Amino acid sequence: MDLVVPPGPGVPQGLTVPGDVLVERFSRSSGPGGQGVNTADSRVELELDVVAFDGFTDTQRARVLRALDPRLVGARLLVVAASEHRQQRRNRSAARERMAELLRDAMAPPPA
Repeated sequence: MDLVVPPGPGVPQGLTVPGDVLVERFSRSSGPGGQGVNTADSRVELELDVVAFDGFTDTQRARVLRALDPRLVGARLLVVAASEHRQQRRNRSAARERMAELLRDAMAPPPA
């Protein structure tokens, strides 16, 4: 499943990150509940190697690395998790939406 970044400042045509460059991990979601709750692996972690992804322009990559530096693992991996929904499918969508928003905001040019 591809990640679609909608058009915005710094990414006028939008951007599509192919699903095969994203790493997805699934685990049990933590939280309150009784016996039998969260027995499915509904938590989703979505990972993108910002340095290796060749879909960015040099300017976009530099902006993403600068803007998201505190969030990056090993100065290159953007990891987003979603566990607010009970269904894995909904958490997968939430993680993709969150990552798309982070990337879109990070690629925007700095204020003048």
